[in-house]
Amino acid sequence: MENLNFKLIYRFLGVTAVLNGLFMWTAVPFSWYFDDSAVFGILNAGIITISIGLLLYFFNKPISKNIQKKEGYVIVTFGWLMLTITGMLPYLLTGSIPSVADAFFETISGYSTTGSSILADIESMPKGILFWRSATHWIGGMGIIVLTIAILPLLGIGGMQLFMAEAPGPSADKLHPRITDTAKRLWLIYVLLTFVEFFLLKIAGMTWFDAINHAMATVSTGGFSTKNASVAHWNHMPAIQYIIIAFMFIAGTNFVLTYFALKGKIQRVFQNEEFKYYLFSVIGISVIVALGILFFQDPHLQTSIAHPKVLGATESAFRHSLFSVISVMTTTGFVTADFTMWNFFITGVFFALFFLGGSAGSTSGGVKIVRHIIMLKNSFLEFKKSLHPNAIIPVRYDGKAVSQTIVFNILSFFILYMLIFILGTVTLAFMGLDIQSALGACASSLGNIGPAIGSVSPVDNFAHLSNSAKWFCSFLMLIGRLELFTVLILLTPFFWRKN
Repeated sequence: MENLNFKLIYRFLGVTAVLNGLFMWTAVPFSWYFDDSAVFGILNAGIITISIGLLLYFFNKPISKNIQKKEGYVIVTFGWLMLTITGMLPYLLTGSIPSVADAFFETISGYSTTGSSILADIESMPKGILFWRSATHWIGGMGIIVLTIAILPLLGIGGMQLFMAEAPGPSADKLHPRITDTAKRLWLIYVLLTFVEFFLLKIAGMTWFDAINHAMATVSTGGFSTKNASVAHWNHMPAIQYIIIAFMFIAGTNFVLTYFALKGKIQRVFQNEEFKYYLFSVIGISVIVALGILFFQDPHLQTSIAHPKVLGATESAFRHSLFSVISVMTTTGFVTADFTMWNFFITGVFFALFFLGGSAGSTSGGVKIVRHIIMLKNSFLEFKKSLHPNAIIPVRYDGKAVSQTIVFNILSFFILYMLIFILGTVTLAFMGLDIQSALGACASSLGNIGPAIGSVSPVDNFAHLSNSAKWFCSFLMLIGRLELFTVLILLTPFFWRKN
């Protein structure tokens, strides 16, 4: 493999910074409209970010504009770090979040679409900052790297290697043979879903500001809300919660299937094996949780938010269970109730969901359903092979044989994921968290989920963590969002060897 083309890497990071700075300026009109005193802080943050980007771009003219696989890994990882470092400037320059550790945590939580927060009083924040906070979700949801791929032909740079490093899931399904056209179609769907949800939430009773923020946070499966109580603020308005449920489900679905659905090819959606498992898992687990709320709620752990005697009827129990299950499965992290206060069994169910994830090719985090399907199928095949040792029986997915290379990759991913989870939990416990909170914070950060268990439950936040724990959780969010290998491969000595 050739040596790294650093000028190409710096130039790409420059493009990323310029785009990020332009996105920052979209928060300025909101700040000006609401007269929240954050206008100049956001403006200056955008100027600094764009200036950094222009310097990196114009002072680095590569001889070769070909992105190799090595460059792809470096650009994606450092692109996300560039986003985070520049993205925290609005918080710092407006004084909204004066601590660097806190600002970095909040920013990477946004870009990684985790939704964990250190803010104690969200509603007191400047409106421009709240919009920027939601915008970091929206940028990170599909990946600003994919957005940049769409305009790379204008710069004379090819982007297939970047798409493979950035696209969530074990494979990158393409809608069109040309990667730039794929990126454009993905973003078109993304923008369309955002606007549709915005209009529906506005019609359902949200203010236009709350509607646009929650639309961005839902479609990106992020989870930042403009309210201290998250979506529980609208517990008296079920229509709003059902709209968010629907769009969380769509956002957790492979965007290729969403494309087919929009083209009227519904049959292809329901023929997809992962989608069927995803749909039945959501329904089945929601029913189990709803029954737990209705009939087995521990009186010592009751919460008025979701107690059926308060909200009445089966509908409220089912709505809260469906909302919470989809929110955790898709790693969105919105909250209508504290699921840790229903009963211990349900808390255990939700903790298990932390390791499930949504569909590959969606904006959700986690392990992804397709990986679980292939791992389970491979495990059952091992039983068959023990009876018929000479038989050649491939793992089949969607009617096609899965190569052993992909199976081994998925097994390696899961082993590495669980190893990082164990080591991460021990590290957080060493940093002062009790074991339940350490388990919750590590699973939540690595899976980009948001709410967890223990002292980081759905009604708590991460503000009480030490700075070292916040930095560590930030690292977990980054490697979780970029699916482990993209980041961790940079930490291996052989990656940097000159060949």
